Amino acid sequence: MMTTAIAQDKALIAAEDIVRAARKTPARQPVVTSFFDEATFTASHVVHDPETGRAAIIDSVLDYDPASGRTAHDSAQAIVDFVREAGLTVDWLLETHAHADHLTAAPWLQEQLGGSIAIGGAITTVQDTFGKLFNAGEDFARDGTQFDHLFTDGERFSIGNIDAVVLHVPGHTPADLAYVIGDAAFAGDTIFMPDYGTARADFPGGDAGQLYRSIRRLLSLPRDTRLFLCHDYKAPGRDNYVWETTIGAERDDNIHVHDGVSESEFVAMRTARDRTLGMPRLILPSVQVNMRGGHMPEPESNGIRYLKMPVDAV
Repeated sequence: MMTTAIAQDKALIAAEDIVRAARKTPARQPVVTSFFDEATFTASHVVHDPETGRAAIIDSVLDYDPASGRTAHDSAQAIVDFVREAGLTVDWLLETHAHADHLTAAPWLQEQLGGSIAIGGAITTVQDTFGKLFNAGEDFARDGTQFDHLFTDGERFSIGNIDAVVLHVPGHTPADLAYVIGDAAFAGDTIFMPDYGTARADFPGGDAGQLYRSIRRLLSLPRDTRLFLCHDYKAPGRDNYVWETTIGAERDDNIHVHDGVSESEFVAMRTARDRTLGMPRLILPSVQVNMRGGHMPEPESNGIRYLKMPVDAV
């Protein structure tokens, strides 16, 4: 396991050259419009090129009531309304990882706006792990085919005329990605606002040491890179939700992983902190849906779709 992890880290570091190459000329600045879902503390982002109107939607939210099992599209509809009013064309529906705290609305947004649903190629590891937990059966594909595109580390794409590159940043989960789009980076759950710290690493496939190395890799981007986060929980003493910072601010002030914090210090802190955390409220429904690319399980013989609740298993 250790040998494999070291080999994976070396592969990730090599891809950093691609990011640096993309920054040899001044990075274009995408327009970022964010939507915050307070029920799940999730920030979704619409990123677009002002020259062409081409856009991507990152980490959308499907409203879900666990008491009734009902879904709604209020959060996603706000994004649809904005995209249509702004006259944007959606090319990508990007997921930073298979979220454990909210259900993605990507398939519904695709029906409304088009675009390709994408996630990191390591989603297959997540599918294998949770496919077993939920006893998903042979009909559940564990090859990522529920998504339109699986990104590899260092892969290049574009939003209109704005260059973008993918960074694999595992540790929170095996499949976490950061998207660097022009002068902006979208880090998912890997890191939070400087006054709140970093993601947990105790989910299946998580690894605190790997998370540290992924964060340090992310923090090697230029200090003025705008950094957009997937969540905010209001750090103690702060009354407002915030989801935008900079790489420089994280390097200087992140309470868990600022410059000078060693890997061993971080792992000790993260491991101790994770032991005190409860499970996310929506983890069981979220993972079942998100590992399927946002689709619900197939209807059973009575025409009803079901999400499973494993007992004494997590």
